[in-house]
Amino acid sequence: MTADTAPDLEPATAEEVLQFAVERFHPRLYVACSFQKEASVIMDLLVRIEPAVHFFTLDTGLLFQETYETWDRVEKHYGIEIDRQAGISLAEQANRYGERLWERDPDLCCEERKVIPLRDRLRGADAWVAGLRREQSRTRSSTKKIGWDKRHGLWKINPLAEWSEADVWAYILANDVPYHPLHDQGYQSIGCTHCTRPSAGRHGRWAGTDKIECGLHDG
Repeated sequence: MTADTAPDLEPATAEEVLQFAVERFHPRLYVACSFQKEASVIMDLLVRIEPAVHFFTLDTGLLFQETYETWDRVEKHYGIEIDRQAGISLAEQANRYGERLWERDPDLCCEERKVIPLRDRLRGADAWVAGLRREQSRTRSSTKKIGWDKRHGLWKINPLAEWSEADVWAYILANDVPYHPLHDQGYQSIGCTHCTRPSAGRHGRWAGTDKIECGLHDG
């Protein structure tokens, strides 16, 4: 399959997109799990199709305690294991760049703690699944349900691309899906403890800056 011969999945439902991804790419289909509400929906859909799919998370070492608790809860709920991928230690980061890099250079901090670890994890994959939605931000407004990820050299699947915030919550409530408790405290998007504040959309992710993306989804 090439970029020119990729199927048109835009009319497909999220379930149909994921069914295609499993049939075409499993077991070299990797699923990024952020433990946010979109990740909860994707996980619930996917375990019904192929529970042995490869779930992983990028552990920055700076996640909320509630995130780690959600990690444990969803593993038990679905009977799965979510692999941990991490970059350099916080001590090594401080040694290289100084303390509290996230305050002085958040782009570099995201590069070390998220972008590089994702690149390392995806080396063994043919495709990966993410929870991007067009409604989330202007930078995601043209997100395709399937597209070629030039940065990593593989296919990227975004089954919830057309879903609204209301769609996500309707699915979670209708299917009793476990979700991150900080969503109930005003956090629409949840990242690291030192950078994330309660806010609508993604504007609370790097509070006090105009940054709304970590770099994982460039290209």
